[in-house]
Amino acid sequence: MSEQTQVILATAVFLLTYAVIVSEKIHRAVAALVGAAILALTGILNPEEATHAIDFNTIGLLVGMMIIVGITRQTGVFEYLAVKAARQARGEPLRIMAALSLVTAVLSAFLDNVTTVLLIVPVTFAIAGQLQISPIPFLIAEIIASNIGGTATLIGDPPNIMIGSQTHLGFMDFVINLTPVIAVIYILTIFFLRLIYRRQLVARPELQEKIMLLNERDEIKDPVLLKKCLLVLFLTITGFVLHQYLHLESSVIALSGASLLLLITREDPEHALHAVEWPVIFFFVGLFVVVGALEKVGVIEAVARFSLEVTQGQLVPAAMLILWISALASAFVDNIPFVATMIPLIHDMGRLGGMTNLDLLWWALSLGACLGGNGTIIGASANVVVIGMAEKRGHPISFLGYMKVAFPLMIMSIVVSTVYLLFWHHYHGLVSLVGTLAVAAVLGLVTTLLNNYLFRPQDRSSAKVLSKYKEA
Repeated sequence: MSEQTQVILATAVFLLTYAVIVSEKIHRAVAALVGAAILALTGILNPEEATHAIDFNTIGLLVGMMIIVGITRQTGVFEYLAVKAARQARGEPLRIMAALSLVTAVLSAFLDNVTTVLLIVPVTFAIAGQLQISPIPFLIAEIIASNIGGTATLIGDPPNIMIGSQTHLGFMDFVINLTPVIAVIYILTIFFLRLIYRRQLVARPELQEKIMLLNERDEIKDPVLLKKCLLVLFLTITGFVLHQYLHLESSVIALSGASLLLLITREDPEHALHAVEWPVIFFFVGLFVVVGALEKVGVIEAVARFSLEVTQGQLVPAAMLILWISALASAFVDNIPFVATMIPLIHDMGRLGGMTNLDLLWWALSLGACLGGNGTIIGASANVVVIGMAEKRGHPISFLGYMKVAFPLMIMSIVVSTVYLLFWHHYHGLVSLVGTLAVAAVLGLVTTLLNNYLFRPQDRSSAKVLSKYKEA
């Protein structure tokens, strides 16, 4: 087969696979595996090249964390945190929305955000039912928070896992360089969500009192198992923090943590492995092979050369291009195949353009792909899962209904990311870290004062009625 024929066939298979994934007519794992099979059968990739194209570090990290989370979810600790947050908010709907969003964001930074929403959303429905208000504002806030929180760390979102695996960047690099701007974006997002839903999220004081009667301890199903899970989670996250200094791959840390948890809990391996989302794993496998074929035949390099011409080989324009294209693309298509394609493209841009430090481009890709998923209901896996759960419970969220709230917030987050990346480029290191955290602290204080001012009348009147209700 001639080189030109290989280029045409590899490109056609990639585009067709991508189109089928976007259309959702066939399961994305099947589409990716069929694409990989075609490329192997036609000889564009031999078995060794296909195996080499698979990023086993990403696969190992995903499997390890899925096992740990699958066993931990049996303890009820996630439900405990959700109920605890609602009680801390004193049953006030706007504060509950902010509290549940915070729990969702923090859990999504360290666990799979799809698993996080699967566990938080049922509790959300129960709380909204107790308050006799629509759960939709809570659900939209949790979707957005899960994607924002997942952006903050190496293990929070699949695009970050893929970027970390293919670069020198480790767990603490993501925490130091992305968590500060994520804090700023989260504070602004919650402030605007409270403004948007301030008239919808109003509940009678006697219903708020019902929330205060909930006991979060009732959610803990197995205290002994919980202690073991928390120990292993602590050791695993400590391992992620230190893995660069120990010269260990992140997948080794995750799989070691999963193995230790299986050992000390005596969990049935067959049952534990049911927690692994095997369709997701094989989707990644097929996708890596499809993108590997593009890389082999030179398509990725050709696109990299074109990108360098557009940006004139300048690092900052290239970063801005990657950030905004990633955000807009990830709002409408799955960000995993997009990032899988962009990673070798950025490597080639660096090689061809003589760029020695590509960190700015990696942060642009991470922020764009992860935050862009908030734009529409199909932008990220967590979005689709929550929308499906809402529809089953009789609370459908329309495409436009979600988009009119989330898309402007997504654009706001990318504008903030743009400013941050420009600041990071000129003052990266301790200055950007401290400066951005200082901005987050000031924003937190200002938004708290504004919230107290904007919602004071309602809160006071509710408090008075609630006091009378208690006396009665």
